[in-house]
Amino acid sequence: MNDLARLHCRAVTSATPRLNEGDITQYLTKLPGWQVYEKEGEPRLEKTFQFRDFNQALAFTNRVAGKANEEDHHPAILTEWGKVIVTWWTHKIKGLHQNDFIMAAKTDQLYQEAL
Repeated sequence: MNDLARLHCRAVTSATPRLNEGDITQYLTKLPGWQVYEKEGEPRLEKTFQFRDFNQALAFTNRVAGKANEEDHHPAILTEWGKVIVTWWTHKIKGLHQNDFIMAAKTDQLYQEAL
């Protein structure tokens, strides 16, 4: 299991610093398949997960939502037939924080459990 998946999200305020490019690159090495892109001037962390059908994709979506509620850190989730796209970023700082990478690792863990 990824060590990040063992961590928990911390509270963030608008004064909390965003991660720099070096930190982001380092975290990405621990999260295969995740990509950083920019939308509306904010970096976001995203990955697509493949499933056999809509029901399996929906069940995964619900597990991610449950974990997000536990950690009080919520993603954008797009659920389609056979795939789910999960996007993490921290709204309060309009960028990426360690919480996003923790939740990406937890998302990967949920995916492994779903297979």
